[in-house]
Amino acid sequence: MRNVILVHGGFVDGSGWQGVHERLVDSGHQVTVAQNSARSLADDVAAVRRLIALQDGPVTLVGHSYGGVVITEAGLDPKVSALVYVAAFAPDEGESVDSLIADPPPGASVPPLLPMRDGYVLLDRDLFHASFAADLPVAQARFMADSQVPWGVEALTGTVGEPAWRTRHSWYLVAADDRMIPPLAQRAMAERAGATVVEAPGSHAIYLSRPEVVAQVIERATAPRTPRAESH
Repeated sequence: MRNVILVHGGFVDGSGWQGVHERLVDSGHQVTVAQNSARSLADDVAAVRRLIALQDGPVTLVGHSYGGVVITEAGLDPKVSALVYVAAFAPDEGESVDSLIADPPPGASVPPLLPMRDGYVLLDRDLFHASFAADLPVAQARFMADSQVPWGVEALTGTVGEPAWRTRHSWYLVAADDRMIPPLAQRAMAERAGATVVEAPGSHAIYLSRPEVVAQVIERATAPRTPRAESH
């Protein structure tokens, strides 16, 4: 049985993985969906490690957005055999989401973060659709904007120790139309991690808008290794 743990990103919860979950379960995977507290990176890594401990056999960790930071830290667990980054941060040692977004490429879109309040940050609801989920229906994006999970400063600034991608084979799905993490930055992180790269049209919410593409990449990560770079 092939074990997969899906780790969501900031501002959302694990329910967004439903389409990916259904496809993976139908193809014979044992799938677990993590629920990040988004209070601190340490808490979210500990939660994923508890899920890894429950698995029988090797585990593939999948992270979207901030979830990429979580799997980069949690992926050192001996049970973890592969990492899949979905439009995700893939930090190196000492890096955090905060440091990775501090110096965006010229002309790149940046997340519409509201001023931090009480140690937590949200996205501007009026800009959520265009920035996070431009390829989803307006009503769906509006619901996501109105049901945001506040993102804690300790999650935003939590730094990674030894990155798991140095010792685990990794895959990276670049969302070519992403307005939260610039595709240029995604490609750079994927190259640095030595990841097998797949690129597809899609917003930051590609895991929702194109679950079949995401599931296909995960399928590849749980199968024998394939050529380094490919495009959809």
